[in-house]
Amino acid sequence: MKIISWNVNSVRARIENIKNYINDTDPDILLLQEIKTQNENFPTDEFKNLGYVSYVFGQKSYNGVAIISKNELNNINLDFIKDDLKQSRIITAELKFKKKIIVLVNIYVPNGNPVDTEKYEYKKTWLKKFINNIKKNVQKKTNILIAGDFNIIPEEIDVHDFKRYENDALGRLEIRKKYRELINLGFKDVYRLKNKTKQEYTFWDYFAGSWQKNNGMRIDHFLLSNNLIENVKSIKINKKPRSKEKPSDHTPIELEII
Repeated sequence: MKIISWNVNSVRARIENIKNYINDTDPDILLLQEIKTQNENFPTDEFKNLGYVSYVFGQKSYNGVAIISKNELNNINLDFIKDDLKQSRIITAELKFKKKIIVLVNIYVPNGNPVDTEKYEYKKTWLKKFINNIKKNVQKKTNILIAGDFNIIPEEIDVHDFKRYENDALGRLEIRKKYRELINLGFKDVYRLKNKTKQEYTFWDYFAGSWQKNNGMRIDHFLLSNNLIENVKSIKINKKPRSKEKPSDHTPIELEII
C-alpha cells in the first residue's frame, strides 16, 4: 500500500499537477495539506473520477487538510485538538490494513514565523496540545501514522544552511525538542530511519532560485509507531512534481507498507 503526504499549496491551483501525479504513481492514500479551500469548493468530483473518496477539513483561503483514499476510511475526526484559532490543521481517520487498524493523522503544523510574536506562541501551544493528545492516543491505540507538513527542521542535515535557520521558527532548538518529544512517545521518523546520512529536502522556496540551487529543507515527515516499522517496504521523496509548471513549493513523500 502506497501512502503519500503532500503539501499542495492550494488544491485547486494544483489540481492538474495532482491528477497527473496520481496517474503516474497510483497511490492508495494521499494526505494533503494546505488545500486552501472550503469543503464545498474542494474538487471532490475530480478525485471521484479517478477512483478516490475525499475526506476534507477545509478553510477559506488558508490552511486545510484532506485525506484522499481508494477505499473508505472509518472514524473521520476533525476535532483531534482544540485549536485556539479554529484553524483547519488536523484530520484523522482509521484505515483497515490486513489485520490491523491504523490511525492516520494528517497534520499541517503552524509555521510560527516571525519568532517572538503571537504566531510563534500559537505554534508552541499547538504543538503542546498535539503532543498531549498523541500521548493519550498511544495509550489506547497501538498503530499510529502521523504525516504532513510539520514545519520543523529536525536536524542540521535537514536544511541546506542550518546557521540561517537556527533562530527561525522551523529550526529553533525548543521547536526541534518538541519533535523529539513526539518521537519519544514511541515513533520513528521513517525517512531518517531508512536514510541515516542522506541529505534530501521536501520544500524549496519560490524565491531566490531556491529550487535551482537545491536550497531546500526537509520539513514534511512520516512518523510511524514502532510496531509498524516492520511493515515499511520503502520511503522516498519524489522531487519530480516540484519541477513541473506552477508547482507547489513542497514535493510528495511516498511511503509503501506491506
